[in-house]
Amino acid sequence: MTSIRHVLIVGGGFSGMATAIQCVKQGLKVDLVEIDREWRAYGAGISIGGPTLRALKTIGVVEAVMERGFCGDGVNLFASSGAPLGQLPTPRVAGPDIPGGGAIMRPILADILAEATRAAGVHVRLGCTFSQIVQRDDGVEVTLTDGTQATYDLVIGADGLYSKVRQAVFPDAPQPRYTGQGIWRAVVSRPAEITCATMWMGHKVKAGVNPVSHDEMYVFVTEDRPTNERIDPECWPQMLRDLLASFSAPLVQSIRDQIGPHSTVIYRPLERLLVPQPWFAGRVVLVGDAVHATTPHMAAGAGIGVEDGIVLAEELGRGATLDAALRAFQAHRWERCRIVVENSGRLGEIEICGGDRAEHAQIMRETLMSLAQPI
Repeated sequence: MTSIRHVLIVGGGFSGMATAIQCVKQGLKVDLVEIDREWRAYGAGISIGGPTLRALKTIGVVEAVMERGFCGDGVNLFASSGAPLGQLPTPRVAGPDIPGGGAIMRPILADILAEATRAAGVHVRLGCTFSQIVQRDDGVEVTLTDGTQATYDLVIGADGLYSKVRQAVFPDAPQPRYTGQGIWRAVVSRPAEITCATMWMGHKVKAGVNPVSHDEMYVFVTEDRPTNERIDPECWPQMLRDLLASFSAPLVQSIRDQIGPHSTVIYRPLERLLVPQPWFAGRVVLVGDAVHATTPHMAAGAGIGVEDGIVLAEELGRGATLDAALRAFQAHRWERCRIVVENSGRLGEIEICGGDRAEHAQIMRETLMSLAQPI
């Protein structure tokens, strides 16, 4: 085992919390700082594939996720008219008693992981982040925004797509890139016939739903938008209704009827990032969206961030030196994360240009098979 004993994690999102929980299991003392004083998670539903459920099982929270979310097998595909196109299989990689996929409200998943983080004994400081990181041969001197200072054996940057840790340690790293698509999300009532992820493939717009509880499901719609301009949130419900109008499938129209001025609709431009190796410098390492942010086409972004935490903690536990552990972590994670980011990006490109649907389906199947392999 490395000589690492005291770790600072910057960022209290899914990857940061997963990393914190797993590092404690390795006997490390862990501090976690999160800039949001309320530790909030924004968004509607989040789809969870079988590999993500497997990772959440390793973390120790899959039972809570299944209880407070909704899980099912397969992804049903339909034409915009409602004509069936087939089903994508979702193997039960998390175990025979855990379905191959599911979904949950993002704030609920954040609450589950936050409870597990505190229960693990992680020292959580909210409304706080770092203001300075100074690396020494024997540690990292960190000044926090509340004026306190401490020295850590390792700093883990888990502060998301626009990571301040990445900017501080890797100033020449590439910046997030807008992909030319945006995604709309809302939560509606779930009809009994929707028991798993379901998608309708339009010519230029893709719509889908995924149950997040026994009573609700979240609807998602991807749309081509050539520029990343600001859209007035007051317009969002009607714009989502307009997008769904192009689908004649009766179920999609029933969903459209539920959306109005009263609805909470969320729009997000889709960005992606894959930082070339190395992902660490000295005693600072990046995980999650800080180093590999993906579009949601494979519903794997949160999952590969959680996996990062699992693998990093394992390598810290068995590495002879810190450098060896971080090199092993990077080597272990690079190809899997690259596949998710690049294949998800390619799916978006096919959708934007109206490309080959057979290629689209093949990429989805091959990526699902790759993700089903052990991490």
